[in-house]
Amino acid sequence: MRESYTKRDPKEYNKARGFFQWLTCRVVYGTYYRVACGLKITGRENVPKDKFFIVASNHVSAIDPFLIVDATGRHVAFMAKQELFERPVAKFFLDLLGAFAVNREKLSVSTIKTALGIKKTDWVLGLFPQGTREIDGNMDNVTRGFAGLAKTLKCDILPVGITGAIKKERKPFESHIKINIGKPIPYNEDTHEMINVWRQKIAELTAGELNEKN
Repeated sequence: MRESYTKRDPKEYNKARGFFQWLTCRVVYGTYYRVACGLKITGRENVPKDKFFIVASNHVSAIDPFLIVDATGRHVAFMAKQELFERPVAKFFLDLLGAFAVNREKLSVSTIKTALGIKKTDWVLGLFPQGTREIDGNMDNVTRGFAGLAKTLKCDILPVGITGAIKKERKPFESHIKINIGKPIPYNEDTHEMINVWRQKIAELTAGELNEKN
């Protein structure tokens, strides 16, 4: 993976890219899943309106980023695994949505610089601490980098719990997707504490539904 793939300039997070994300995530995906899967969103009042933060959600399906943008009402620049950017079509689409590639093993200098640049815009940062999809709610594979990034950026973490979005459960007009947004986790110099609080919040926001269904 070339280093240039991971680096994004703050100027790239402009009105055109914001409009494309809004159209894709809120109009197209949001409308479809409200109609077809009874999408229900709670906790929108917990989303900061005029400050930068990291939105950190559990990860159960490929549509999670689209749902999060729709639920929060904010433009979200997602950190995506670098393997996705090795596919030309996926890279083109992800690029338009404002995502950028990261190495899941460790944060690179480019990743940190990109995150710092995004903080200067009206976008927020989005990521999945579990690193990969965990349909059974497993929290053992939570990467610690997201808390370290919050410490570096000196920003709060917004916990989001998603249930009902697992691919095998998404049956048109039968399934129900729920997105619960918790209160922001305050910035803390103790990254271990932030991680533990995030785990606890996600457990509360998903209310055990993931384990009950699998």
